[in-house]
Order: sequence, then structure tokens, then C-alpha cells
Amino acid sequence: QEYYDLTIVAFNLSEKYRLPVFVMSDALVGHMTEKVIIPPVEELEIIDRKYTDKKPDNYQPYTIEPGQWVPDFAKAGDGYLYHSTGLTHDERGYPDMSEKCHVELVNRLLDKINKNADDIIMLEERDIDDADVIVVSFGITSRTVIPAIEEAKKKGIKVGYLRLITVWPFPEKRIRELSRKIGGFVVPEINMGQVVLEVERCSGGNCKTISLPHPGGGLHKIEDVVKAIQEAANARQ
Repeated sequence: QEYYDLTIVAFNLSEKYRLPVFVMSDALVGHMTEKVIIPPVEELEIIDRKYTDKKPDNYQPYTIEPGQWVPDFAKAGDGYLYHSTGLTHDERGYPDMSEKCHVELVNRLLDKINKNADDIIMLEERDIDDADVIVVSFGITSRTVIPAIEEAKKKGIKVGYLRLITVWPFPEKRIRELSRKIGGFVVPEINMGQVVLEVERCSGGNCKTISLPHPGGGLHKIEDVVKAIQEAANARQ
């Protein structure tokens, strides 16, 4: 269900912020079979790209108006001059290799994401408020950690669940805020440790961060996740 829903979100974000958006899958989720509800088209939220209302003679494809983050589009074939390049470019779309252009363009591209991160970042949180340990996960691992969290709770550990629905931009502010309140993060992931580095960076040494990598070919064992949660809980004592 979420693949369907998030694919729509991905297209909306791409249209809104004028950038590529990746829907990241993994093999285990791809092999799952679950019910999917496809609502009527009229019930879907669709965000269309914003087209210019300027006349062709007054239009430049990369001009930013006050209060805008993204240049207005022009419809192909409507008489607008439109030039695109993979190089740094000026407001006309023509290549410009000057330092001034690099600074202005790169900062604009970064700002439109960083300054709108709260509009883009999507998280799922459970039992966060009084947690001593928070498990940070994404993808299929977010399913496998749930029974481990329940098992740890039976042992008296206060465990929170933080699922990264979007992985980038990374939820720096939220991780930093939580790191000041807990004893540790546990980061299980089916790779040899990538997201854990972002969690460590954002927590800034405020709490312990435990990496729980997995090389693939299977899922994390419940007992391994519980053991890592226990280690993080002990760090607070």
C-alpha cells in the first residue's frame, strides 16, 4: 500500500521542487503480498508543476521570483525559448562556469531542499516520548524490529520506534532533539552501516549509537536486536 501511496507523493514532490525523487525498494518488500486499496482518482492529491504566466519575450527558464524556491515551467511548443544543460548555468539556461554562478546556483538548489525539509521529511514514531532507547529503521527492517521492541519492553526497557519513511533529507533536527533525551539509538539496517553514520553525526555524542548491520540474504534476528537494545539501555544506567 505504501509503495502506491509514496509513488504519488514522490511525483508530487518532484513536480513541486523540480528535482528527481527516488522510491527506494528492497527485494524482501518486493516479494510481499498484501492488500492494496486504490482510491478513485478524484480523491488523490495531485500537485502539478507551476507554469509561467509571462509572455515568451519576458521569460527566462531559471529566473526565481521573490518568495519562490523553484523557477516556473514553460510548456514545450508554446513559443518559449528553453535551454537546458547539465552544467552550471545562468537564468537563461546557458552554461556559466564562473565562481559567482556556481555559488548562487548550488546554494539555491540546496536551499530549496534544506529550507523546506519539514515539508519533505516523513517519519513514523511510536512510544517516543518516554523512551530510554530508540530503534531507528527503514525499509523491511522496520517490520522486523517490531517484535524485538515488544520483547525488549517485556524486559522492562522503554523502547521507542522511529521509522524513516523518507531517508533524505535526513531528519537532523529530530534526531538531535531526541538524542538529548535518551540513552541510545539502535540502528539496524541491511547493509554494513550507512544510516547509522548520519544518526551518529546528528546526535553529536549526546547518547550512545549502536550499529546493527546485516550483509543481506536474510533479516535481522529478533534476539540480536533485543541484545542491541539492552546494550543501549545499559549505557544510560
